[in-house]
Amino acid sequence: MTDTPDDTTRPSPQPASGKPAKKSLSVLLQLWQFVTPYRKTSIAACIALILTAGVSLSIGQGVRLLIDEGFVAQSSQALQQAVVFIVGLSLLMAIGTFTRFYLVSWLGERVSADLRKAVFNHIVTLHPSYFESNRSGEIMSRLTTDTTLLQTIIGSSFSMALRSSLTLIGALILLLITNLKLSLIVLSCVPLVLLPILIYGRRVRKLAKKSQDSIADVGSYAGEIIQHIKTVQSYTRESHERQAFGKEVEAAFEVAKQRVRQRALLIAAVILMVFGAITGMLWVGGNDMLAGRMSGGELGAFVFYAIMMAMSVATISEVYGELQRAAGATERLIGLLNVESLIPPGGELGAPSDTVALNPTEDTQPVAMSENTGHSLLSFNDVSFHYPSRPEQAALHQLNLMIAEGQSLALVGPSGAGKSTLFELLQRFYDPQSGTITLQGNDIRALDPHSLRQQLAVVPQQPALFTADVWYNIRYGKPEASDDEVIAAARAAHAHDFIEALPEGYNSHLGEQGTRLSGGQKQRLAIARAILKDPKILLLDEATSALDAESEFHVQQALETLMKNRTTLIIAHRLATILHADTIVVMDQGQIVAQGKHHELLTRSPLYRRLADLQFQEPERSVS
Repeated sequence: MTDTPDDTTRPSPQPASGKPAKKSLSVLLQLWQFVTPYRKTSIAACIALILTAGVSLSIGQGVRLLIDEGFVAQSSQALQQAVVFIVGLSLLMAIGTFTRFYLVSWLGERVSADLRKAVFNHIVTLHPSYFESNRSGEIMSRLTTDTTLLQTIIGSSFSMALRSSLTLIGALILLLITNLKLSLIVLSCVPLVLLPILIYGRRVRKLAKKSQDSIADVGSYAGEIIQHIKTVQSYTRESHERQAFGKEVEAAFEVAKQRVRQRALLIAAVILMVFGAITGMLWVGGNDMLAGRMSGGELGAFVFYAIMMAMSVATISEVYGELQRAAGATERLIGLLNVESLIPPGGELGAPSDTVALNPTEDTQPVAMSENTGHSLLSFNDVSFHYPSRPEQAALHQLNLMIAEGQSLALVGPSGAGKSTLFELLQRFYDPQSGTITLQGNDIRALDPHSLRQQLAVVPQQPALFTADVWYNIRYGKPEASDDEVIAAARAAHAHDFIEALPEGYNSHLGEQGTRLSGGQKQRLAIARAILKDPKILLLDEATSALDAESEFHVQQALETLMKNRTTLIIAHRLATILHADTIVVMDQGQIVAQGKHHELLTRSPLYRRLADLQFQEPERSVS
């Protein structure tokens, strides 16, 4: 058997979008907003940094005293004093290094944590269409890999860069003071040292960003396969996925190899230039010492400062590559933070301060009731909508629908008719391109989304359960609920018995996405969650589709009790579950084609009658 990878190769994902970031190290300045809350720690770290750099440079003077006053002068007392001086400086440098390392590392961890929280807090407010074009695995990579990289940069590399810069400047000044001629020899080599940093640094930065993107692709691919592992194994695609994942890993490795090669060339070039200059300086300085133009101590101190300067330049060149990687990671994170939600509070009708809440107080005046809404609670007025990912195809077209308070309304029709889209728009996951949706007479685009969604409870066709215990999952819509309230909601959803049968009862953890439960059990937990929230409007999307016949009977009774005196919208493919709805709306191709009771639609709607014929053996039977 031969492999045919070409027909199953996945298209490359589009990178998460955001405002374009600056293409230089200046993008790192945007991290300053996360550092400023910790000014005292930053100042203390800088003081320790300056102290350490100053003490390091002072050791050179100890070396000069050691040679001139101790060795050359043959003075035991001067030798002892020079040694004590150097030991004292070493102790101060150890204390300063400890303080600097602790404060800078703490700052790096703190900024990384704050940045991670800021990105996550922004992500949870983004519109759902953003996640249609950006993979969750890539976003998770930004939250973890990129922020961890920045923590390393801020907590280590950035500190090393500052320390080396201070040491470089101080060593250069002391070189000039010690011997001007030798200093000019060293300075003449500086342009040669900076040249590879500028040339290779730019290449390293581009490859660093590309490397981070490739790592994100690897994580995203692995996450998707693990999430759908049953499907992979069911279709016996393990071998193919191993090969495909191997290609992703090798692609990431190739990018990383190029980045490492460029960094290695950068470091090697800098070291060659720097120590070549030192060698030339030693030759000239050695001749001057032999000719009596400078002392051995001065030459020793000069060599010490030159080595410190060389080490500083080498460190800066190495850290420069890390800073380039940090710039790439910062671009990705800042780009994510700059993504603007298409559903901001207040939407198209005003800024967040202009929003109104449901059930307004005397101080908050709602938008005036439209004349065509009457006493309806919900109203869709000439609503047209296209999903951002499918702009050429209308999901809804000039739809008009009124729903009275306390009414149960069922939506039926073939797949793609627009039923679920109504739920999406009502929850304001999207805004329609034209037309209005009103709730209590308020255009929902003028409502605070948080206040709007607090009035709703959704029981989806595929319930979302979290990796936590039963208490947490049922309480998700009402965190302050007592244990008794949770148990009462579970009983109403006919979930209490199977929950008690779990190994730890309500304390049992459900696994990722509730994998330890059956489909029917997941559905009943979702229903219990909605019952506990006690919403004004209930949205049921095939809420009983995953239940067996007996469970469906009990849950249907619970739902009927829950639906009394409550506005309920039901999406149903099984007509038997909505025969007693106050109104049944038949949809097709984004429009309402019929509306009425079950027995009325059997005679008035060919589409509804065809759906009934497919599901009932006696379609002509009407229900009173």
